[in-house]
This record gives sequence, structure tokens and C-alpha cells, in this order.
Amino acid sequence: MFAIPPPPRYPTQNGLPPTPLETANQLSKPEGPEYTFQSGEGIYVLRDDLQLATPPPHPSETPIVNPNPLATSTNPPTAGTKLTVLTLNPRQVKPQLNKPTTTTSNLLRWRTLARADTTKAKDTKEIIEIEKEPRLSSDDSSARSLNNESNASTKSSTAPAFGEGNVALALTNSRDGLKKRKPKNNMIKSNSSFVSRVIPHDHLTKRLAERDPGGTFLFVNINRAFQWIDTSSSIKGEPLTKILFTKAHMLCHDVNQLTKDDTHIDVVMGSSASDIIWYEPMSQKYARINKNGMINGTPVSKIKWIPGSESHFLAAHQDGTLVVYDKEKEDAAFVPENVVDEDINIEDNPDSTLNITKSVNSTNQKANPVACWKLTSTPINDFAFSPDSRHLAVVAEDGYLRIIDYLKESLTDVFSSYYGGFTCVCWSPDGKYILTGGQDDLVSIWSLADRQLVARCPGHDSWVTAVAFDPWRCDDKTYRFGSVGDDCKLLLWDFSVGMLHRPKGALSRARGSISGSVSLARHRTESASVNRLRSESNRTDPMQQEHEEEPEFINHPVEPRARTAQLPPVMDKAVDTHPLCGLAFEQDCIITSCQDGHVRTWDRPSQNANASQLDLSNTK
Repeated sequence: MFAIPPPPRYPTQNGLPPTPLETANQLSKPEGPEYTFQSGEGIYVLRDDLQLATPPPHPSETPIVNPNPLATSTNPPTAGTKLTVLTLNPRQVKPQLNKPTTTTSNLLRWRTLARADTTKAKDTKEIIEIEKEPRLSSDDSSARSLNNESNASTKSSTAPAFGEGNVALALTNSRDGLKKRKPKNNMIKSNSSFVSRVIPHDHLTKRLAERDPGGTFLFVNINRAFQWIDTSSSIKGEPLTKILFTKAHMLCHDVNQLTKDDTHIDVVMGSSASDIIWYEPMSQKYARINKNGMINGTPVSKIKWIPGSESHFLAAHQDGTLVVYDKEKEDAAFVPENVVDEDINIEDNPDSTLNITKSVNSTNQKANPVACWKLTSTPINDFAFSPDSRHLAVVAEDGYLRIIDYLKESLTDVFSSYYGGFTCVCWSPDGKYILTGGQDDLVSIWSLADRQLVARCPGHDSWVTAVAFDPWRCDDKTYRFGSVGDDCKLLLWDFSVGMLHRPKGALSRARGSISGSVSLARHRTESASVNRLRSESNRTDPMQQEHEEEPEFINHPVEPRARTAQLPPVMDKAVDTHPLCGLAFEQDCIITSCQDGHVRTWDRPSQNANASQLDLSNTK
């Protein structure tokens, strides 16, 4: 019979009794004016504060002793508390009749979903998925689209699938047809030295059977622990499953929105030991990918499933490499393929190169990796896929925002930060704008269509760690987004092009326009030549490739501060006592997380409260 070993005992320090180790999460509901904040739509109130049990270092992990008191490195790599909110069966919520006019009533993804519903399914699987969902009215469909953003954007996208046209890749993806494959190894009974302990809930099957179908799951990684939590449960402090790893810290994770259902969830996790875990929580199965750094031996700083793909995901390694993996393929020692574009004039400008050491069009697709792109020599901190499933925004420690057409494997734009590195990035729901946060304490807004900086958003007193749009308060004219940082602050912003005001000295641009007077053509002629390295593996059709023109990218200079619009926040509040690192917008709440494991849920203002505030303002 398998027995879970007791928690390790740690020696005393200086003869003092040992500090008790927190082995369970703590759920509290603090009240008071300090646990509220007000925005234009009303007052947000703290619903609860979930303190995750932060696991201590594993006994076998050698403590790092640094004799230099001024050293700022050598700490174990960690990413604080990273979270993902998952809804399997979104509730059908109808708009309130007394909804104030200040809130949005025509969200962008309503129209996105309408286009998706009227588009004929291309294959049998998509038809089956659509038939499983009930037919909704136009009002009800908005709720489904908002709660299922990734699914809606995937279905409505007209972009081809990643790797479409490569026969070798299509053959490997056709296994088992529509059957959802699961990992082979049992997580609970695993004897792997990589997994320290697995603590499933005693009544896991019962809790899953009795849970609220419209509730949400929360997946959280903190240090060497990974937790699966049911936020709709009254005992959500007790995780459904808690996994402790031996020496590796989990730095990132992602959930596949395409394959999720009531019986199956695909989760991938990236670790500080370079290993990637493919985990299926319903069956408690798992598999290790890039085992012992066979393909890339550096930590995984960001990981996400490729939109519309059941098996492919993209991982950013801290050596500046993006690697596409297939969850079902075996690993093989990776040798970069030969570069054939020797006639390209390569300048000493590393930010303007996309070195493709293995293309998705390669005929060698029997093992991982599927594709490999070298971007920079500094760590990649974050990346995000565009809603149209065509572009990839990547930010790195070198202070560059890179826009990549990942379907064509080409670099299109390179933007520079004001100073320092970029730390986080995200897209607007309609794909028109890109948000970045960085070490310059600024949130920056970039326009994809105009290919330039729109505005800088000062307000933070330290590094910005996470940015996100609030899709429930965005329409075709205005956008709501938020940001959190190391200053423990949550900032909310309302943005529209018409409200931007240029500095007084900015005469080179027309007021109210985000297009510069300097023509795009002049930027093209002044920019460097296309520094793009490509492996020979993508030459599936040499005659066709010979006549294709390489897409031109633009290397944008730093925009002077005197010529850039400034956007102040509409709400500025310190919502925690520890540096914040996570932010998520849900239909009924805002969720923040901090470095020390606090996950706080903030209830949105009630419709009745908003209506009363609107009446009071009218009487005045």
C-alpha cells in the first residue's frame, strides 16, 4: 500500500524552536474601507483572501550561500504566484435592464462570436463541439463569448492552422482522429525523482461530481508547488490536488481552451529546471517533455498553447529561444539545422534577427521540437498571441517588443522601451492594440495597424509585472485595462483615441490622431535590411520559395517623451502588502495575486449600487 511520507523536519536555528510550517491554505474574508477601491462604475469590495501555503525548499536542495551582502542574484528562480482561471460551462447571464449608460453594452466579442456561429465548421470535430453547446440568443451568446474568450477567438479566426501545408506535420497530427489523448504516467503513484509529493483531496471524485457546473477552476503555481482549486466551492481553501516538485520551481503554466470539457483538461507547466510537465488533472496523469533539458537546458519563463491546436504549445526559454513542442511526441537531442540564407547581409543588430534553427515546415517532425526560433541572447519575459491567431508579441530583458508573424515565421516590427527591459505584454480583445509593462515603471500602448507607440501610462512607482484588458468593459471605441506592479498597486485605465492629448511641444502630429506625420515609407527606407536567418528545412517547395519576397520588418526608434501622449489612471490603489505579480479580469470580479501567495478576489460593483450612484449624480 502506498503511504505518503510525513513532511520533513527542519533543524533549529541558533537554539530557537523551529518555525511551524504552513501546510494548508488559509481562507479569510477581511472587511473594512482599506479592502475596497472605487472606480467610475462603482465600488469594488474584497470578497476573500486565499493565502496559499508556500512550500519551503526541499531538504535535498542545497541552500545557496552568498558571502557578498550586496549581491542581487543567485536566488532560486521564481515567478511568484501565477494563476489561470478556467470556466468549463460558462453561465448564461443576461444583461441587466438597469445597467448604467457609463458601462459598455456592445462588446467586441459579441460580434466575434456571431461571426463564428454563422461560419460553417471545417471538420467533424468542430461540428461536434458546436452541437454540444446550447443555442443561445444574442444576449446570452455574449455571456458565453466573454467567459470563453480563447475558444471564440479560435473559432472565429480566419487564419490557417499553425504548420498547415506541411505533410510531415499533418501525418503526425492525424493519430486517433477525434480521440483526446492523455499522458501515460500516473502522477499519484509516480516514483519519479522530479515529483516530491502529490496530495489529492480525500473526496476528489465526490467534489468533482457535486461541483457547480458553472463555477470556475483556479490553477496556481507558486515556487515548487502547483495547486488545482475549485473557486466555486465553499471550501475552496482545500485544493483538489496539490503537487510538490523536488528541486524545480514552476514558473509558468497554461490550460488548453480548445480541448477542455467536463472530463478532460490539458495543462502544461514550465519549470526552472527546463523540464515541461503535461498534466491532466481529471485522471491525474502526466508526462515530462524536454526531460533534463534534452532540447533546451534553460528555465522556461513562459508557456502557452498555440491557438487552435490540440497538441502544440510554445515555450519561451531564458536563453532567448522560442520552442514549439508537441505534447505527444518523444524528445530527441536537438541539433540546429543548417542555415542557407547566406546571401543576406547580417549586421551587428541582434534585435532585428529571427534565427530559425528549425522551421515548422521541416520534413523532420518525428520528435520534438516542432520548431525553434532564436530571438535574443537575453531572457524572454513574456509573449502573447493575437486574437486573430496570426501574430505573436514577445518582450524580453533587452528592452525590445517584437511582433512576429508566427505562421510565416517572420519578424515584422521591433519596438524599444523607454529604458530597461519589458516584463509583460497582452493584446486588446480586438487585436488593434498591444500593452506592455516594464522596468521603466510605465505601461505603454502600441498600435498594430499604425505600427507605432500610441501613449505611455505613468502611475506605478516600481516595475510593472502584469497587464490585462478587461473585456467586460471594452467596446469599439473605449478600452478598460489594468496593471499591477512591485509597488503593490492595482491601476485601472480607460483608453480611447479621442481622449489622448499630446504634449504642448508635440507639433509634428495632428491632435486626436495616432498616426504620425512621418510616413511609413520613410521608416521603411531608413530601417535596416531584413536580418532573418532561416533553416533549410522549410524549403518544402524550392521553386516557390525562390520567388517569394521576404517580408520587411521595421526597427522603430525610441519615441521621445515630448512627442508621446500621457494617459493617467482612473484608479490607483495599493491592494496588497506584498509585490503583485498576477492579474485576471472575470465577469463578476477582478483577481490579483502577490509574490507571497495571496490570491485576492475583488467583487465588481453591483448593478443596483451603480444605478443608485447614477441617480444621485443626476439629482445633484
